[in-house]
Amino acid sequence: MYDVIIIGSGLGGLVCGALLSRAGQRVLVLERQVQPGGCLQSYRRKGLSFDTGLHYVGGLAEGQRLHRIFSYLGLLQQSDPQAANRELWQRLDADGFDRVTIGDHTFNFAEGYQNFVDTLADSFPQERQALQQYVSMLQRIDSEPMDTEGMYRLFGSSAYDYLTEQFRDSLLINVLSGTSVKMELRRETLPLFTFAHGNSSYIGSSWRLRGSGNQLVDILVNNITSAGGSVVCKAEAEELIERNGRIEAVRCKNGETYEGRTFVSDIHPALTFSLVKDSQLLRGLFRRRISLLENTMGIFTVSLVLNPDTLPYFNHNKYIYREPNVWTCFEQTDHVGGVMVSARVPDDGTKYVRQIDLLTQMPWSLCERWTDTQIGHRGADYEAMKAWVADECIALAEREIAGLAQMIEQRYTSSPLTWRDYTLTPEGSAYGVRKDCRNLVMTMLSPRTPIPNLLLTGQSLMLHGIEGVTMTALKTCEELFGQEYIKTILNNE
Repeated sequence: MYDVIIIGSGLGGLVCGALLSRAGQRVLVLERQVQPGGCLQSYRRKGLSFDTGLHYVGGLAEGQRLHRIFSYLGLLQQSDPQAANRELWQRLDADGFDRVTIGDHTFNFAEGYQNFVDTLADSFPQERQALQQYVSMLQRIDSEPMDTEGMYRLFGSSAYDYLTEQFRDSLLINVLSGTSVKMELRRETLPLFTFAHGNSSYIGSSWRLRGSGNQLVDILVNNITSAGGSVVCKAEAEELIERNGRIEAVRCKNGETYEGRTFVSDIHPALTFSLVKDSQLLRGLFRRRISLLENTMGIFTVSLVLNPDTLPYFNHNKYIYREPNVWTCFEQTDHVGGVMVSARVPDDGTKYVRQIDLLTQMPWSLCERWTDTQIGHRGADYEAMKAWVADECIALAEREIAGLAQMIEQRYTSSPLTWRDYTLTPEGSAYGVRKDCRNLVMTMLSPRTPIPNLLLTGQSLMLHGIEGVTMTALKTCEELFGQEYIKTILNNE
């Protein structure tokens, strides 16, 4: 009998497992794939390691919120003794950790709230006061607890409406929105809190991981196993068995059944409740509401291996757009309107980058015709579609990296269909359930469910991204141990 059984080993599941293990709970994590980590994990091709969903994080400077949590979980130091002399994280350029190119002009996002204002005000002097007010709002987001009345008010406000009311220059609105490949921009629905949270901590400090995301997975798994818990792979949950209004056990497709006192699901909420076949507490109306929730767009990724000594490493991210239409460019299907370019820190310590990723959001409509296919069996038309999108991404990236196409030794691509098949996320959604500022009650999910010992965690609840999912995991654990326990972690007491 386990104290807590966690379904899914993505970041949310592993952080919950690590926190609960450190609180003295005996934890079991069940993962359907052959290795844990979800979108945090890495994969290997021809001796090189490629990350899936981790490209950079914000808020890791001492005193910032994510730093306190990562320090508690041991995620700031190398776990491999052979690499103990290397820093685990590399801080990005202070004068421009993100660089947004729109048309022929590039704008830098500088680290530090005042530096951020001063740098952009050089290009938009008439908007200095508005920028000052904007960063004041971001600072509140970065410092206040996540359960304040002000937070919920920002969740119910439109990000797009705020920006168009706050700033008069439409180009500046596009620039401020230009790093948002890390969230889905939708004029009608995106909450201001989601937009602000996705930008605030990065201005405080931005970091790249040195090496693969599997390092973080290994550390979190060790938190669990060293406390007597287990992480079991190739164990896909088939049914959550409810008796007398509580979940008593989970049955897996491998034939194993595991009993527990509390269950936490790190998979999509719709999939979670579909596992409860026979329930006294999950009403038909509730199930229908969850099944009808819309999901955010997915991501198309082009992972490039470059010829040696061809491209100097750049310690920032590049966001490149054809036109000043950042809020709508990813809805188009006739061409790629925007791309993020992220460089991997060179493993060999040289000044040349060997691997870069190009990322663009992709509407599900581009993938829909292959819905019923599986990885490796989608056909020539699918491969042609991926090749076309990859070529478009490379051509757009060449606006900032001249001659990129000639530097490429190898390329690998993944689409929302890839994400769907590996993570079971509906439509390969990159950011989980779509939050709607017009209908917050229906789209803002709580860790609590109608079944008292079944909790949720992960990106479909409050927030997505590394920091968002980590903070959501804290909220899930708070349901078991209370606010004082969480405050102890955040205050490093």
